[in-house]
Amino acid sequence: MSNKTLHMVAFILLVVAGLNWGLSVLGWDVVSMVLGSWPMAYKVLGLLVGLAAVYEVATHKGNCKVCA
Repeated sequence: MSNKTLHMVAFILLVVAGLNWGLSVLGWDVVSMVLGSWPMAYKVLGLLVGLAAVYEVATHKGNCKVCA
């Protein structure tokens, strides 16, 4: 998988997680609504979001045109 693809997947995961977190304050946990019947999938998605965050923190400066 190329760095650009990995970056885009991580970015999308973080955007989805951020939007879900924001909506959960209003009482709508969209990811839980979609994956509620599959608790293991919910946990795997949480793990992937965590890994995406670590990846973005570790590689952000090299990928970001503003920070570089």
